[in-house]
Amino acid sequence: MRKFAQPAYRVPLHNRVVRFLFKPVFRGLFHILASITITGAKNIPFKQPYMVTFNHISLYDPPFILACWPEMLEILGASNVWRKPFQGQLAWLYYGIQVHRGEYDRVVFDKALSVLASGRPLLMSPEGGRSHITALRRAKPGLAFIIEKANVPVIPVGIVGTTDDFFARSIRGKRPVLEMHIGKPFHLPALTGTGDERRESRQRNADLVMAHIAGLLPEHYRGVYADQAISPD
Repeated sequence: MRKFAQPAYRVPLHNRVVRFLFKPVFRGLFHILASITITGAKNIPFKQPYMVTFNHISLYDPPFILACWPEMLEILGASNVWRKPFQGQLAWLYYGIQVHRGEYDRVVFDKALSVLASGRPLLMSPEGGRSHITALRRAKPGLAFIIEKANVPVIPVGIVGTTDDFFARSIRGKRPVLEMHIGKPFHLPALTGTGDERRESRQRNADLVMAHIAGLLPEHYRGVYADQAISPD
């Protein structure tokens, strides 16, 4: 049972309609532009709250996951996306949660907890933003803070092929390979200590999530987690 109380999270009707209409369209576009492989869909705990975590290479990762995931996901995204042409319009239409990088924002955490308390799955990048390279970067501890409060399972997802040149290669007819590898859900260990010790415990949990993601990726994608990768059973 979840151990926190939050108001119900509600997506406005017009945004729900947009999602319903756009999801199959974007899924179809990805299948036209790329050769897609998805593994591990059986690991998804349908109709319950969970946190989907992924390696964030480029702007193509979130649309790829949102379009091809069997359930509708809520999403945390960097606030600057909402100010960009086309990307911003899509973000407003989808009704994601804006995150201001480098800032502690209690409103964002409350919204994330409300999503999970309402029984919805939430998509979040532990790296805190796209890296523009395939190699994993060190995770931010904010993910562990949310999961600490929500007490929900984590689903690691390894994404391959969504490099910055994905669209350019696609429109030249190369149909690059896109892969989504969905790992088994797991729970993070309880945090320990107070103050600095607790912050270090959160970082260890965030690193643990990244180690699970690394285990779903080819070796040259694992970056700083190359020696910590946890292979799926």
